Amino acid sequence: MRDALREPRAFRVVGDFAKAMHMTPRQAEALFQRHAQQTAGAFLEGAGVAAVCRRMADGGVGPDMGLAAGFKRRTGLNPDGYAAMLKGSWFGLRLPHGYRIEDLLAYQGRDTQSVSERVEDRTLRKAFLLEGRAVVLQLRFTDGSIEVSLDPPVPPGPNAMAQVHRMARRLLGLDQDPAALEAEPSRARLVAGRKGLRVPLSLDPFEALVWAILGQQVNLAFAYALRRDIIRAWGVPAPGGLIAHPPPEALAALEPEALLPLRLSRRKAEYLVLAAQRVADGTLDLDGFLTATSAERALLALRGCGPWTAAYTLMRGLGFPDCVPVGDAGLTLALQRFFALESRPGPRETLDLMAAFAPHRSLATYHLWTSLKGVPA
Repeated sequence: MRDALREPRAFRVVGDFAKAMHMTPRQAEALFQRHAQQTAGAFLEGAGVAAVCRRMADGGVGPDMGLAAGFKRRTGLNPDGYAAMLKGSWFGLRLPHGYRIEDLLAYQGRDTQSVSERVEDRTLRKAFLLEGRAVVLQLRFTDGSIEVSLDPPVPPGPNAMAQVHRMARRLLGLDQDPAALEAEPSRARLVAGRKGLRVPLSLDPFEALVWAILGQQVNLAFAYALRRDIIRAWGVPAPGGLIAHPPPEALAALEPEALLPLRLSRRKAEYLVLAAQRVADGTLDLDGFLTATSAERALLALRGCGPWTAAYTLMRGLGFPDCVPVGDAGLTLALQRFFALESRPGPRETLDLMAAFAPHRSLATYHLWTSLKGVPA
């Protein structure tokens, strides 16, 4: 599949792809749904738009007429607006009707002592590394729109601004379609009072993987403290007193013993360092997965990464829409309450119960977490 999609413009419709892969359109559609967790059309459009964005960042032309609508839908900007964004240091985006701003801000501000992100006056400030330099991504919300800017506000160049644009859309969950889950009458009770909810993604997949490892079998307060301590110790200072999350190279250079004073167990310290090493040396290319199947396989091959850690990373770090973090305590409690069960479901029953929400089980999981009235992790 990877070889066939090196030039995504060659496959505008599933029939073209099916012919190249020597299968029927129905077989091709089933392949995409099973492994990429989306329709063939959505996958091919996304690959085409991503290719155009890379081309424009390198000084090339924008989309042709056949991809113009998909480009606007997936970037939130028309080609002229995207080209202008690449030359600047800020841009604005219209938010979808019904976007739940307060939920997003509550989630991003869930750790009130965080040293890497801060929520104040409907503005989210998130420190991160942009081309090796610690900067702050600022998302200022108004009614129906958002202004995205950087601190310091020096134009960083087109490739960097393209990265900022992708990151902002990731944090906001703008590539998701909550209506796809909400459209089914049988799911009305699940989404009642929460229509428009989206799964907020981490700024980058490595940050989600680190959080998943830290959060294994510990309470949230302790996991938050571990994350803060690691960011303080090995992160990069950014403007406004914030600290960017450590890059994989920083954690990969550690001996596990260096993490023990932070109250990590030796085993968890080993898992964290090993994961950082695999990402740093390219063995685990978190940005290179085309399918959920290949991503899950690679994550499960990582020592210390079990099904829950893999599913959480797929859902929150890579944005796959049909994941179930089996064994999650919050999910099993929410399922018990939602279905009025006498006890919490086990792994098999969890999958059976969640099957009703496929192929949108990531968002269904987030709805169930949110139904517990706390702020999901």
